[in-house]
Amino acid sequence: MTLSTGIRVIAVFLVCATVGHAQQQIGVPVSPLGAGPFVFDTAEQPKVRVTVVARGLSHPWAIAFLPDGAMLIPERSGQLRIVRNGVLDPKPIAGVPRVRTDGNGGLMDIALHPQFAENRLVYLTYTKPVENGKGTPSLARGRLEGHALTDVRDLLVPDAYEGNGGLNGRVAFGRDGMVYFSTGGNIGKVAQDPMSLRGKILRLRDDGTVPPDNPFVNRAGYRPEIYTLGHRNTLALIVHPQTGELWNNENGPNGGDEINIIRPGRNYGWPIVSFGRDYPGPRISEHPTQEGMESPLVAWLPQIAAAGMAVYTGDRFPAWKSNVFVGSMRVGGIAGTGHLQRIAFNARTEELRRESMLTELRQRIREVRQGPDGLLYLLTDEDDGALLRLEPAS
Repeated sequence: MTLSTGIRVIAVFLVCATVGHAQQQIGVPVSPLGAGPFVFDTAEQPKVRVTVVARGLSHPWAIAFLPDGAMLIPERSGQLRIVRNGVLDPKPIAGVPRVRTDGNGGLMDIALHPQFAENRLVYLTYTKPVENGKGTPSLARGRLEGHALTDVRDLLVPDAYEGNGGLNGRVAFGRDGMVYFSTGGNIGKVAQDPMSLRGKILRLRDDGTVPPDNPFVNRAGYRPEIYTLGHRNTLALIVHPQTGELWNNENGPNGGDEINIIRPGRNYGWPIVSFGRDYPGPRISEHPTQEGMESPLVAWLPQIAAAGMAVYTGDRFPAWKSNVFVGSMRVGGIAGTGHLQRIAFNARTEELRRESMLTELRQRIREVRQGPDGLLYLLTDEDDGALLRLEPAS
């Protein structure tokens, strides 16, 4: 190699390194979240106030409201925290399973048994570390006794893969008393594999056994736990408080985030069909819909990195009755653009309009839940994460 050739090679390397670094730094500068409260105008509800209830959480993921008014909040790093009377207990709940936290894994969702007041059972989704560096989204159950989980055991451990994709999961109890558990499927075409539990929503009894009326029980070539298939990464799984239907939202790649109404035995398309594009730019599919696969109720282009979801049924925000709220962690791949989205539907569940709220805070909104007091509670997915309360300003 001549001197001039070597200089050109070094120059190309430096340019490529600079471009790669610039791509990694794409985003909007974000100032630390202030002390608040913050007051904002919204499109249909008079001024609303955002209050910082608690802070000092490390990438909190979910909220479970206890009967006494306290809140259980899992942190992705593997700690289960409790907030009581607006104060974050510095001591985590003991007994949580060991989690894998690299990639998008960690301790994630939490749900209380419908008879929690009697049996104290708590359900957790987490990334279970497996041999050879593999991990898998798993479902565990324990009993909350004092400041610890006891009798903790795994109810379901799906197939594990190497890498950092599809390590997340959500859990919810249906009106039928069954446990619904979602597993990440952003691994090749595993979401379409009927013998894999990844990229699925699974339906279980509260002890982890398979209900006999699951849609694929006794069907050759299908795992009996499967309720639906063809999911990428489900980042919200709820029971609609008015209809009793199971809803999810999931992240597409570069676009194609969606909300779905979950119906037994249906295929939701990933990765065969999607409204999104792959990260380098090509479309996932030339046609975003296909016969035999469910189309989304709502789709986002560009993506909003959809996270938690809640349907508002309280009386504190009359103009928001039956609206759906979805957390956004970033828009269009641009960091520092997280916010809260509100979606209004008509009586036939047809979308009417959307509103982007709390954009001024520039926070990644990981979770949104309606509290027993009829107010909305949010979690910010930040190193110094916060529990926020949204309430009328007057």
